[in-house]
Amino acid sequence: MTILLNVVFPVFAIILAGYLCGRRRLLGEGAGEGLNKFVYWVALPALLFRAMAAVDIEQLLNWDFIGAYVGGQALTMVLGIAIGCWFFRNTLAEGALNGMNVIYGNTGFLGIPLALAAFGSAATVPTIITVVVNSALVVGVATVLVELSLNRASGAAELVKDVVLALAKNPMLVAPVAGILWALAGWPLPPALDKFCELLGAAAGPCALFAIGLFLVGKPVSSGLGEVSVALVIKLLVQPAVTWWLAVSVFDMSPLWAAVAVVMAATPTGAGSFVMAQQYGVYVQRTSSVILLSTVFSVLTLFALLYGYDHLLI
Repeated sequence: MTILLNVVFPVFAIILAGYLCGRRRLLGEGAGEGLNKFVYWVALPALLFRAMAAVDIEQLLNWDFIGAYVGGQALTMVLGIAIGCWFFRNTLAEGALNGMNVIYGNTGFLGIPLALAAFGSAATVPTIITVVVNSALVVGVATVLVELSLNRASGAAELVKDVVLALAKNPMLVAPVAGILWALAGWPLPPALDKFCELLGAAAGPCALFAIGLFLVGKPVSSGLGEVSVALVIKLLVQPAVTWWLAVSVFDMSPLWAAVAVVMAATPTGAGSFVMAQQYGVYVQRTSSVILLSTVFSVLTLFALLYGYDHLLI
């Protein structure tokens, strides 16, 4: 429980700090938007590129683990989009961001330290795989769906062109893909470039969380509480349950890797969802509420989950 609180509490505290600064108007108008753009265009791409450029591609190709984790995400995202669009009457763009909210876990800033604390260094490779999947695959799919919904192209060819251009200009997708290509080439990162990305990347998580706090000023978390509550149940309970079923019943992997897949699936919604929502100006309020509340409630769900895996804890 102490490990969990030590990882989750700082995340919540940064959001609270942003909220309090916003309430006191210490940073002036437009601070939240400017901070979010810094994360979207500068800090997060640096973090994602550096993380992907340093991976061992051969170690990442554990297809059973990928099948269980990505399969759990795919099934859960379809459920999230379907409920959002059909039950809550969302547009496809809103449904896509709701689908991203229920699968885009905070695997980097919360999941990695939590898994390493619980399972030791043996959890390093599977946790990195989840970061790769979130950074490239989830962001790419969500971007395509949002662009398809918002696009006003007159024909199919123009629509395809606009979507491809949008993907090519999305730094949250371009940066990790560029990093993976760098890793495939087998090039080491020059020390100066590595330090540059490290310093900028270190600002991504705190700034994104702080921006959420700024955005929440004057906006009730209770807005759309029914829809947010459903998203919380899907993210914190349904996705880990589906992932567990795939890891145990469908795919063949060690108990440790299965445990890591389930714990990563159970992490609360990551700040990257908010960054994308605010960049497109779609589904921002409910995304911020999902991130905030899922972070709070994940203290209970992750504790229960890790308690169930106590035979694997170090």
